[in-house]
Amino acid sequence: MEAACLAALALLVERFFITENETNLLAFPEVAGAIVAFGAGYGWEALARAAWLHRCQLLYWGDIDTHGSGILDQLRGHFTHAAPFLMDPQTLLAHRSHWGEEPESARHDLSSLTAEGAAIYDDLRFRRLQPRLRFEQERVGFGWSTVQPGKPARLGSR
Repeated sequence: MEAACLAALALLVERFFITENETNLLAFPEVAGAIVAFGAGYGWEALARAAWLHRCQLLYWGDIDTHGSGILDQLRGHFTHAAPFLMDPQTLLAHRSHWGEEPESARHDLSSLTAEGAAIYDDLRFRRLQPRLRFEQERVGFGWSTVQPGKPARLGSR
């Protein structure tokens, strides 16, 4: 669905998930009262017009790399309540065997991340864990997510 069309709707959903990977979009489990959308990277201006998104839990699932942090930062510039989904230290460290390299790392400051998000971003941009670390979201194990109907999505708690 085009973002402008989505913005024009007044959907009664509790949670809105955004994923940056089409495979994850297609394989996402059914969650009552929720919608999953394909984010396709930077650029949230059209979606920012969806006033109804301000009243639901907004969860962003991107790669754990500097650009994933940048996309989340940009989204939080429009929706301050947007939270990362499966982009936490526990998820990253539990999947070490699937780490890869980011072709070009971002190094600029990001101002809209939470304290935890900023700490992860600093670890990535300052190469504290591995040079140009990238953990692609499609490599998260299917059993790792804790999305449960009627409960907040818990991030990497397994």
